[in-house]
Amino acid sequence: MADEWKPKIIGIICNWCSYAGADGAGSARTQYPPDVRIVRVMCTGRIDTLFVLKAFADGADGVLVSGCHFGDCHYLAGNYKAAKRMFLVKSVMQNMGLEHKRFRMTFVSASEGAKWAVVINDVINTVKEIGPSPIAAERKRRGL
Repeated sequence: MADEWKPKIIGIICNWCSYAGADGAGSARTQYPPDVRIVRVMCTGRIDTLFVLKAFADGADGVLVSGCHFGDCHYLAGNYKAAKRMFLVKSVMQNMGLEHKRFRMTFVSASEGAKWAVVINDVINTVKEIGPSPIAAERKRRGL
């Protein structure tokens, strides 16, 4: 179907674990939709809450932050710091008029390519169920 709406999802992911897991899924030819645009960062500890909120403000329908499992961070505590920051994101999203289910933080290691595919499918299906972001719809209405 040519007119079927496809969500715009931004994935901000850790270089060492989640990106490697996504690469492993690709190498294993694991099938999952290509609806997530990846932004690779060295560590989820580098992700500011504003990165996530800016993605929504720029029209993303969903945002995924994914990194190393707790205790496996290459930078020791980056994933702990990110997890604390991401709690704030859901609070701000509510004030922006966005459903909290549009945002997800997960932990996928380099050896979990199959899990990466499951996470991607789940995020895409959740966002499809909710529908287009009201911010994205407003941007489209204004021609932005």
